[in-house]
Amino acid sequence: MKTDKLHTALSEIDPALVARAADMPKTAGVKRRKRIGWISAIAALLAIAIILPLSLINPTQSPYALSMAIYPEMARYPGSELVPGFEARYEAWRESQIERRFYLGKGEGLEDFFSKTASAFLGDGDENLVYSPLNVYFALAMLAEISEGETRNELLTLLSSGSIEALRTQAHAIWNANYCDDGSVTSILASSLWLDQDMRYNEDVIKTLTDRYYASSFQGEMGDKSYSKAFQNWLNRETGGLLKDYIDELEFSPQTVMAIATTILFQAKWDEEFKEKNNETMPFHAKNGDLPCEFMKDTDEYGRYYWAEKFSATRRDLEESGTMYFILPDEGVTVQELLKDSEALAFLASNGNWENQKMLRVNLALPKFEVSSKLDLAEGLKSLGVTSCFDPENADFSALLDDSTPAWLDTIEHGASVSIDEEGVTAAAYTAMILAGSPMPPEDEIDFTLDRPFLFVITGVDGLPLFIGTVQTP
Repeated sequence: MKTDKLHTALSEIDPALVARAADMPKTAGVKRRKRIGWISAIAALLAIAIILPLSLINPTQSPYALSMAIYPEMARYPGSELVPGFEARYEAWRESQIERRFYLGKGEGLEDFFSKTASAFLGDGDENLVYSPLNVYFALAMLAEISEGETRNELLTLLSSGSIEALRTQAHAIWNANYCDDGSVTSILASSLWLDQDMRYNEDVIKTLTDRYYASSFQGEMGDKSYSKAFQNWLNRETGGLLKDYIDELEFSPQTVMAIATTILFQAKWDEEFKEKNNETMPFHAKNGDLPCEFMKDTDEYGRYYWAEKFSATRRDLEESGTMYFILPDEGVTVQELLKDSEALAFLASNGNWENQKMLRVNLALPKFEVSSKLDLAEGLKSLGVTSCFDPENADFSALLDDSTPAWLDTIEHGASVSIDEEGVTAAAYTAMILAGSPMPPEDEIDFTLDRPFLFVITGVDGLPLFIGTVQTP
């Protein structure tokens, strides 16, 4: 059955039958996304997903799905102590958090990547911008997995990794350290690979992306609107719809060879929430004049204060999660200057490990804000030495693609959003990389019927054209 007919048939299925199919037991032959425990997963993660024929994929997931990643299972946050059974739930949750610590601390050596990319992607312009280094890190790591030669070497250098094996191990550990979906903290990472139905791919590489990067794989007709819509729907779902305006502009063209996407959806509460009654409207001194803003105010008796030559900083902890740092340029210093300053860039990647710091009473006044931006990362990456992947003549993606398939990185777009209020932080990000190329001819046969006006050329023995003509009416 042709792809378009299959999609039409799926869209006409009775919803009641779909719902019933979704509830069928696993013995009915429907492969569904499921979860596994952290300790038992260490071995099982090496076989996260199986490449299945289209007919065995649950249509409620996607008619394009080849494989679906299985995400780690973790015990739910126990909630209130007043609820019966709290102790048992707390112990289960605590054990799952202890198991998760196995992966912590594996991001050492990436400070250079974080500081350099922050400067390259955020250093120009005076508008609100936001960027997720970790999200871009996973996207570039996956791009390195499908690359070879100089293309891979440039990516490994930027990612501060000595080999693809070392990168793979580190990325896998960082993913597991940062993934959390326990009902208290939402830090959901996702990856996907979008393939063209007419291309040949190395299935071992696809399996590596699924096993080590939790990447679900899809295959369909590039240029088909329904396939682009499936891509948009996946991105919107994994980012909680927070970046829909940006995502809905992404489309595949007939020249698209494949695409890689990575996402982060993050939500956490402050360790100590701000009290709305303490809020105060105050002026924010913007470049173009003062703006009235609602500031959240609180006093931390044992706050942490950091300083350097051109800035000062403080922090606000997040419940059962990380920390949010706030870096304030000194009077007369711009944000753009800090993004070019080596000391400020080092602080951005330091996670508070800073020589000049002390504990004191911090009276924090923080404006409520919501910022979002869409960035084209191509020029920033080129300035950091990643160039060959954009060059149709030199890009090498032969680890995944057939050697005879030309492909190059045509688009690398990054969207991100961060908002804060009295309760906490909500953020999302995506990186979409679209590879273009020349479509491969069909392997077996093609119907080529000259049933409309056409051109013709007749060449001589030396290949020069003897005759060129058009046939409007035979």
